[in-house]
Amino acid sequence: MLEIKETTIDDIKNVQQLWADGDVMKFVGFPDGLHETDEEMKSWFRWIVSGRPVLNHYSIFENGQYCGESFYNIDKTHRSAALDIKLFSFARGRGIATSGLSYAIKEAFRNGAEIVWVDPNPENLKAIALYERLGFQKKGFPKHIVSGSEITNSIYMELRKIDRIAKC
Repeated sequence: MLEIKETTIDDIKNVQQLWADGDVMKFVGFPDGLHETDEEMKSWFRWIVSGRPVLNHYSIFENGQYCGESFYNIDKTHRSAALDIKLFSFARGRGIATSGLSYAIKEAFRNGAEIVWVDPNPENLKAIALYERLGFQKKGFPKHIVSGSEITNSIYMELRKIDRIAKC
């Protein structure tokens, strides 16, 4: 049974271990993992809690085993939300990412976003395929996300609330 829930203080050790896994973090620039201290994790968690519901983080469990995370952060000015999902390798390829990201999308739309977006590494073909299955479309980066002089090694993909509703 899959459970997706708001991350609590009791979940931050799981998140810390997820981020420390180089396989999980290689496409976001940390091939050896991101090694945060306990205090850094507590500070990160305080940021999450203080920002709810404009931003939120979810812990994903299957049969009680921690599998990974999903996240959104709404830019209220542009009514758009950055999304993220990360799973341990054992949890991939089984529909868990689809469920976890779909949950974050639903919550971002419910809390004011009109657009949700992701920016996968172009080498992360499985993530790109997931986003395409969920209806995301590749577009150019909006100026409020990346200025013209900035070089990015990722792809911008977005899904509009109106398109999601029309699809249902």
